[in-house]
Amino acid sequence: MKPLQKEDLQQKVFDLYDDYAHNKIDRRQFIEKLSLYAVGGITVSSLLSFMSPNYIDTLLVQPNDPRLDTKYISYESPKGGGTIKGLLSKPRDAEKKLPGVVVVHENRGLNPYIEDVCRRTALEGFISLAPDALTPLGGYPGNDDEGRTLQRQRDRYDMLEDFIAAYHYLKNHDDCDGKVGVVGFCFGGWISNMMAVRLPDLGASVPFYGGQPSAEEAAKIQAPLLLQFAELDTRVNAGWPDYEKALKANDIAYTTHFYEGVNHGFHNNTTPRYDEDAANLAWKRTIAFFKEKLE
Repeated sequence: MKPLQKEDLQQKVFDLYDDYAHNKIDRRQFIEKLSLYAVGGITVSSLLSFMSPNYIDTLLVQPNDPRLDTKYISYESPKGGGTIKGLLSKPRDAEKKLPGVVVVHENRGLNPYIEDVCRRTALEGFISLAPDALTPLGGYPGNDDEGRTLQRQRDRYDMLEDFIAAYHYLKNHDDCDGKVGVVGFCFGGWISNMMAVRLPDLGASVPFYGGQPSAEEAAKIQAPLLLQFAELDTRVNAGWPDYEKALKANDIAYTTHFYEGVNHGFHNNTTPRYDEDAANLAWKRTIAFFKEKLE
């Protein structure tokens, strides 16, 4: 049988995976429901394998890339989880202080995809920091299933404090010029929105398919926003009209892009939800936005 392609799958399979990835159903329920789509020579095991992230073959920037100085660091988050581990990356040949970018993971900890995004950001001329909010629980456990289970054990507002502390760590870093933005994905998109709420000096915020703050919270935003949404992501998109209304009512600078025909997680190149054209365009816009607002 030829290898599966995402075009072989019904949209309901992607919706089912979204429910599973966001803890609406457990693994047993996911596999049971997935069996309904194991037809025409497609097996449950092949579907499960195809939908699961592939971290081995998808890295765009290797951990030991000679163009970068990349290392794990620890910083203090007294209002959050205490001592937090993160990946710090910057161009090796930088001759001046650089603007900073906090890179915020999804709902499963600092996995290889987010570490890769951290390095991609550094290659664009930034000092980037990708914290692991699972540090108080031992850190990212090596697979996303266990990572999601661990992350559910932490309060999201405590984790928000960890990323706010990362902003301050980066802002005061010897190699940072003091201008710092944030980009986040899924849970990290919500964090990116909330950092804009909580940090008046935040230089820029780029939430990818992130949950929205309340109208009262949105009124406090001062940072410019670049909001990236997936057209088929009805779960997250449902909150956008109210958020947009609040942004307009408070004259907050924002730009919004909806990417046609793509799913939540379209930037994540480790799963079949990935859409190369949309991901590349969204990332190009992200870097251009940071260069405009932070440099």
